[in-house]
Amino acid sequence: MPISLDGQLVVAISSRALFDFEAENQVFEQGDDRAYMQLQLDRLDQPAACGVAFSLVHKLLSFNTPEHPRVEVVILSRNDPVSGMRVFRSAKHYGLTIQRGVFTRGQAPWRYLRPLRANLFLSAHLSDVRAALEVGVPAAQVYPQSVRASGAHPNEVRIAFDGDAVLFSDEAEQVFQAQGLNAFQQHEASKAGLPLAGGPFKPLLEALHRLQNAGTADMRIRTALVTARSAPAHERAIRTLMDWNIEVDEAMFLGGLAKGEFLREFEPDFFFDDQTGHIEHAAQHVPAGHVASGISNRLPTTD
Repeated sequence: MPISLDGQLVVAISSRALFDFEAENQVFEQGDDRAYMQLQLDRLDQPAACGVAFSLVHKLLSFNTPEHPRVEVVILSRNDPVSGMRVFRSAKHYGLTIQRGVFTRGQAPWRYLRPLRANLFLSAHLSDVRAALEVGVPAAQVYPQSVRASGAHPNEVRIAFDGDAVLFSDEAEQVFQAQGLNAFQQHEASKAGLPLAGGPFKPLLEALHRLQNAGTADMRIRTALVTARSAPAHERAIRTLMDWNIEVDEAMFLGGLAKGEFLREFEPDFFFDDQTGHIEHAAQHVPAGHVASGISNRLPTTD
């Protein structure tokens, strides 16, 4: 009978998101993939340093027990198969139980997300992230220069989400960009009792909720909603989560204040936002990734 990943939280992640391959990537970007391959082969026995999403992956894998495999992490990488050997060896060095990987030698790997039924895709390549989001997979472009996660919460996976265009649809964001803040506040106050449609990361939040309910004695999940909304627009966000039967542990309605310093105090293993400005500021304090969805990320059209 074929092995199935059904019922597990499946995280697909690129090698640059999991490990710090920025020095090696400079060789790759020069267009000489054979020199890159040789460099990785020369460093085969040298474990790569931890990357921006390492802490998130390490903690999520801690939900697994021999009797209950709850999380599957798969390397989904533009690396070549030879360089993939170093990725697997580095994972083994850090005690990460990662058995599966797809290496495409420079080709877009996102098409393999569908057979994996991935709940999350993390990559340094914006084009791959956009393609994943278009086929309905929660995805974010990691910022490799992000500050690494704090080690202060070894028994909690801490994840922070923006609201509009991430957890929720960009319906309200469209009103804000077209008509301004006052119209946005009035729109959301008038629709406070009407749940927002789900955004691209709603399926991930649902999967994390299921994982939390499955739970272990040694690891739990703590979530935060970190949004530029403020009263009275806060109510619709809260009521939407209630309608989904999902609770978040913390909610920050910042009314346009910069998010980075608040995130620094929350100390997430990862933060997701659709606004590059928010991500660039957050990355100075916490691991962060850009969700290229919604009106703020629409590509210009040509006639």
